[in-house]
Amino acid sequence: MGSAIAAALWLGLAPPFIKPPSLPEGMAPEAPQRCVGIFLICASLWLTNLIPPAATGLLALVLLPALDVLPEKQAFGLFGNSAMFFLLGVFLLAGAMISTGLSKRVTLLALHRFDRSPARLVAGVTVSAACLSLMMPEHAVAAMIYPIVVEIVETLKLPQGSRYAKKLFLGLAWGAVIGGVGTFLGGARAPLALSLLREAHPEKNISFVRWMIAAMPIVVIMTGVALLTLRFVRNDIENIRPATRMLDERVRLLGPMSGRERRLALLGVLTIIAWVTMGHHVGLALIAMSSGTLLFVMRVVDWRGVQDYVNWGVLIMYGGAVALGAAVSETRAMEWLARELVGATVHPLSVVIVMATASIILTEIISNSAAVAILLPIGFSLGDMIGVGPVMTTLAITVPAGLAFCMPVSSPPNAISFSAGHYSVREAVQLGFPMTLSALLVTILVIVVWWNGFLNVGAW
Repeated sequence: MGSAIAAALWLGLAPPFIKPPSLPEGMAPEAPQRCVGIFLICASLWLTNLIPPAATGLLALVLLPALDVLPEKQAFGLFGNSAMFFLLGVFLLAGAMISTGLSKRVTLLALHRFDRSPARLVAGVTVSAACLSLMMPEHAVAAMIYPIVVEIVETLKLPQGSRYAKKLFLGLAWGAVIGGVGTFLGGARAPLALSLLREAHPEKNISFVRWMIAAMPIVVIMTGVALLTLRFVRNDIENIRPATRMLDERVRLLGPMSGRERRLALLGVLTIIAWVTMGHHVGLALIAMSSGTLLFVMRVVDWRGVQDYVNWGVLIMYGGAVALGAAVSETRAMEWLARELVGATVHPLSVVIVMATASIILTEIISNSAAVAILLPIGFSLGDMIGVGPVMTTLAITVPAGLAFCMPVSSPPNAISFSAGHYSVREAVQLGFPMTLSALLVTILVIVVWWNGFLNVGAW
């Protein structure tokens, strides 16, 4: 961190030497290297987590106008980007599902179909988490399945450190992580990436359907890899009849859906249909906020029932990250550095693979959103220089950024499952490393065969 601050101070005080071919009219010649200095400070803070990520986002918003990199009006205006409102709408919908009990009903009904053998129950937890994370944030999915898994473990009287309990909680974490990369809804990194893409390349966009088409092969293959990996962890239990009886009783006690649940289910289905069919034309954020507003108009929830489910820290971090990404794009500082350091003779596909590898490694040690905020501006500059399309860059960094399996701190589902106390950090790394390595190999395969070969994502 000290080195980053020293480098940033030097960049801010030294005479201008980072000189892109052109700068926007009225921009100070010192702006590019000051922008690099701010980027170094924010990236170091996101890496070290010395202060909360949201505070780093606020710092970026303060430093950009204070150091005359962006006008104050422009920097603060970027805080209200569409990705933030899309994410706010998704948080409200997810909070309503938990508040009304609809999420509990869906989870119980899903798990109840897999409660006939130990292996099937583990598969049910993993597949249910993956499927639900396609439709709501992965941390919300982990939070709503976690209490039911805890109840299963308690019903089976599994001791602390039980191998079967370990399989259940790892299946929950891995399933939520894998499903979270399949759509815009699974995690906050995708809306952030779309905003950074829009700031750097206003003419480019990725629709809800195109993202799913690109990412779903990874979701399907990695779900299979997760199930196969969990089978290598031997069971220490053969009879799960007590858990079956418990789930039977919990499903029986659910009773009929309430009016609030029915209205929410209808609104949720219509929202997803609107995202798929109209999102590219109307805007994902407008649909999300319309649905968020209808939650209150339709008397599904009140504000107190959902406000605790809105992650305001993530939203604040995003505002700063988008503003910083816009500054990097406008000053063209990273593009100048890329030309000086890399050159233009590198094969484009090899750079895409390197970016994906860096993303999947970095996301194991910092939050996936911070990884996207750090890597994507650099990726755009490299891509512009060597001819990699910005949509390919966005997917190659953002999708693998969600595939964190080793460290409990690397993603909310990992942290939630780890909190049950049935495995250590060492065990999480030992079992998670094959998953991370598989995720990297699968991602490279999908990039080469599916994105580059079949879909021609570079031309999107």
